[in-house]
This record gives sequence, C-alpha cells and structure tokens, in this order.
Amino acid sequence: MEHVSIDLWAANLEPVVPDLPTWLAGLEARVAQTRARGGHMLVLPEFACAQWLSFAPADMPADQTMGWLFETGQIALDAIALMAAKHQVSILAGTIPFKAEPVDGVPAYFNRAWLLTPDGARHSQDKLSLTPLEAQGVGGITVPGETINVIQWNGLRIAMIICLDSEFTDLWSRLGKLDLDLVIVPAKTDMITGYNRVFACARARAIELQTVVCVLGAVGAPLGVPSTDTGVGGASVFLPCDVAVSLDGIYATIAPQTAAMMTDHVLVAADIPVGVCRRLRNGHAEAEICPASWDAGHLTVIDPGAAAQVA
Repeated sequence: MEHVSIDLWAANLEPVVPDLPTWLAGLEARVAQTRARGGHMLVLPEFACAQWLSFAPADMPADQTMGWLFETGQIALDAIALMAAKHQVSILAGTIPFKAEPVDGVPAYFNRAWLLTPDGARHSQDKLSLTPLEAQGVGGITVPGETINVIQWNGLRIAMIICLDSEFTDLWSRLGKLDLDLVIVPAKTDMITGYNRVFACARARAIELQTVVCVLGAVGAPLGVPSTDTGVGGASVFLPCDVAVSLDGIYATIAPQTAAMMTDHVLVAADIPVGVCRRLRNGHAEAEICPASWDAGHLTVIDPGAAAQVA
C-alpha cells in the first residue's frame, strides 16, 4: 500500500449519552462518513469509553468503575466488530479496560486499545506505563502491559502506542528496529502540558523512526463542567521531516481543543504517503538523514563531576 486514509476523531467526552445503543449509533454514523470519504480506518482516543459513565448505575461504587467499563466494553466490541464488517472500515476503538489477573485477590485491569478490522480480526495493545492516577488505582486497579504487538494491516506493519508511552525513548528505540509503517497513539490528556508532551514526542518519533505517526486525544471529561475542565484534545498526523516527504513533518493537524470550546472534530487525513516513508526508512530512496539507524553503543561517557561524587 502506497497511501492510507485515516480519520482521527477527537471525541468530546462532555455530552451525556443516555445508553450504549445511542453511543454506538453515534459511532456508526462516524464510521459511515469515513467509508463515504474512502477512508480505511477511524480512530477514537484513549478512554473514549469514559463517556459511558453518563449512563452508569448511579449507586455504583467508585472502585467498580473499571469493572463496569470492562463488562460494557465486551458488549460494545461485539457491536463495533459488526460495524467494521458492514462498512469495510477498520475501527480503532480507543482504549477500554480489560480484565487482568487479580492483584492480591483484587480485580485488576489493563488499559487496552482495540483495532477491529473488516475481516473479523481483533488486535490489541496494552498501555505499558501508567499515569499517577492509574497507578493509584482510581476506579480500580490498573496494571501495565508487557508486550509490544506488531500488527499486519492492509499490507502495512503498524503498532498502537498509548498516550504516556509516547514519551519514553527506550520504548521507541525498540520500535525503531521493527520497520513500522504506521504508529497510532490514542491519548487522553488532562491539561495542555500533557497534550504538548504527547504531541511533541509523537512528532519527534516520526522524524526518528522515519515513519507515519498519528496521534489524537479526547476533549474534556465525562460528567464534567466544560468551563472549568482542563482536558485538552486534538489530532495530528506527523511524517519524517525530509524534503522527499514533508518540509515540516506535519501532514495534517487540528489545533488543541479545550473542553470549553465544546468541539467534536474529526481530522480527515487522506492519502498519507506511507510508501515513500518506507522507502526512505529502508534505504530505497535518498534520505537527508537516517536517525533511527544510528547506534550510540560505541560512545564512552566522560563526566568528571560524576566521578567526583562517587569519590
């Protein structure tokens, strides 16, 4: 595949949804639009499922939130799989809690991203590093994943990296050896600082890995007050910054969206040039630089200050 077209939905989590069928109907309308535009994939942000909390039982204890989202997610994923087959569009359904092995007898969950394809396949990726709120067990115990899953999709090698995971160079040094055509980063950032970290890192990774990186985040928070919520969302598609591909490395983008703006935008990224990026990455086209192929293992660190501290 030389080009791929992807819709990135920076979903607004603020509006109340009365039930799961209504939420699914809204999603299917988006999927149908992606199909009508000739898109291959619709991507939802991390914890897009949090909007389901607007119809959760009113008396549900806070520590059962993850379990309820998991159970609701099992129903939703079946319906989303049918949508993918019906419309012939792959759907990255954001992340949904998924049951893990109990921790000290207490139920635990992965923060798991799902990619459902028209052929019925379900690909997953667990978040590898946890935010402080996740680590503190807000809503239930969350545990980190331990695998990087490379997915074969439409002739491309892709990976899903979730929000905070975009910020860790050691992870991306591993990804740089996997010849990935596309990396998708579903995110949910609670402040503009988090948005800037995730999106800036995603842009740098596209340059470093000489590949396409798509990143998007949700707007606002469920059951929140838009005027005071600090959650910021948006969407961007980044490319290698190379004269053969892109002068600034930005293929498509929408500006950061605050909760107060009450936006619910889809970034339409048509004909993303994955083929030329692959040729640059693999030496079949002339590249200005090949940053991911450089290895610093031969270097010696000379730091007199560190030696003095040890002494």
